This record gives sequence, C-alpha cells and structure tokens, in this order.
Amino acid sequence: MFRYLAPLLFVLFPAPPAMAVDALSTAELVSHCDHYAENGHEADRIFCVRYIQGFIDGAVATDERVTRNVVEEYQKEETYSQRAARTRIGNRLNRYGSSVYADFCLGQPVPLKEVVERVVADTQKANLVTSYPLARDLVYLTLRTHYPCAVED
Repeated sequence: MFRYLAPLLFVLFPAPPAMAVDALSTAELVSHCDHYAENGHEADRIFCVRYIQGFIDGAVATDERVTRNVVEEYQKEETYSQRAARTRIGNRLNRYGSSVYADFCLGQPVPLKEVVERVVADTQKANLVTSYPLARDLVYLTLRTHYPCAVED
C-alpha cells in the first residue's frame, strides 16, 4: 500500500519551483559602499570589498574556463586561421590575464584597494546609479572604463 502512496504524494504535492538568485541592486551596493571610508562601519566596508572581489574572481574564473574550451575546440582539427586565432588568444591571455575577454584588463596585479576605490567613486555618481540598476553592471562598467585592455596591432 505504501509503495503506491509515495508516487501519489509526489503528484499531489509537487516540489515548489526552484527560485533564481536575486541579483544585488546598485542601490544595495551603494548602501554598503557609502560607508567604505568611515570608521565604525566595518561590516559595510567588508561587504563592499568582498562583492567587488567576488565579481572580479568570477569574471576571471569564467574567462579562464571559456578560453580553455575555445583552445580545446580549435585544437581538434584546426585550419590556418583557427591556429592564428588560437595563437592570438594565447598571446592576449599571457599579456593581459584571463579577464581580457571580459573587456577589462587588470594585467599586472592591481591592488584590490585601488579597484574598490574606483567602484566606490562610481557609486557616488547619481547618473550611473540610475542608469545601471544592477550592481554587477555598474562594477563591470567601472572595470571596463578604468582598466581597458590595450588594442592589439
């Protein structure tokens, strides 16, 4: 009897739908980064820094994996143009680091404090905050603006 009851329960009471992760709003990031330089607001400062650091780490990890996948694909059976593209990928990657395909290049190690201070400065610009309602978009814009990759000749 219980053998037939369990499947019936799954049909009658299905699992709730999976919820997507809510993206952090720019307003929420601003609420923490506004206190970045203030004493006594350690929790806000840490939140601000760790969000930006996490964004960069995520972009680097994703770009490294995408780059490896592209190189593996080209190596299967490559034409002259594919080999040239793969070689260029390697050169750009070696020169600028794995964030090159995210359109920002931190290249030589850039102090996290410097990057955070640039993002914090951009969170103070009302036009950017209203134009980019998601924190990830504002951080991405800041990185692309202040840390562009050099144009290949």
